[in-house]
This record gives sequence, C-alpha cells and structure tokens, in this order.
Amino acid sequence: MNIGTFGFILTGIFLNAFAQLLLKQGTKAVGAIHLTAENWFSIALQLATQLPIIGGLTCYVVSVVVWIIGLSRVDVTIAYPLLSIGYVVNAIGAWYFLGEVMSLQRMLAILVIIVGVALLVKS
Repeated sequence: MNIGTFGFILTGIFLNAFAQLLLKQGTKAVGAIHLTAENWFSIALQLATQLPIIGGLTCYVVSVVVWIIGLSRVDVTIAYPLLSIGYVVNAIGAWYFLGEVMSLQRMLAILVIIVGVALLVKS
C-alpha cells in the first residue's frame, strides 16, 4: 500500500471517528433518548438542529467518499481491519474531549488493537 492510498484510508477512519465524537456531543444537549410514538418527531427535530449532529453526519458523508477512494486502491481484507484504528482514535478522543474514563483495561485493549493493526500493515 502506497502512502497516498494509506492517506485516503486513514482520512476516512479519522473522519468516521470524529463523526462519532460529534454525534455524542450533540446527544448531550438532548439527553438520554427514549422514543415513543408520541415523542419521536420532537426528538428527531431536536437532534436535527444540533450543530454537532449536523457536523457528525457531514463527516460521515465525506468519510464514505474518501473510504470508497481508498477501497478502490487496496484489498478489502487489508482496508476493513484498519477500521479498528478508529476505535483507538475514538477512545482517546472520548477521554480527552468528552471526559470519558480511560481505565487500565481499556488501555490494554487499545494496545492490542495497535499491535494487530501494525501486524496487518506489515503483511
């Protein structure tokens, strides 16, 4: 895999992870969502007007376009497992930006993912 292709793959992964963080931030304004037949429309409207939600959905759309470009250049058996980098980015971002807990067990799991991705990229 050349550097350009790796760049497309990584950009898609980072945009996807950033989208998750934005969506989580957007849901904080709405709170826990419990849909019923009576409230689904008002909740949908609340979510649709949150700037972080709009930004997250935009990141998803762009990430899909970038991901498709990357997939056109590399085997899916390489590209798809690389998505696990998103778990690492997301966990660190959630800890840093959202104040979520980063326990020792979570850090060890992240290390396992990093080792797995490194082995995959070298194959």
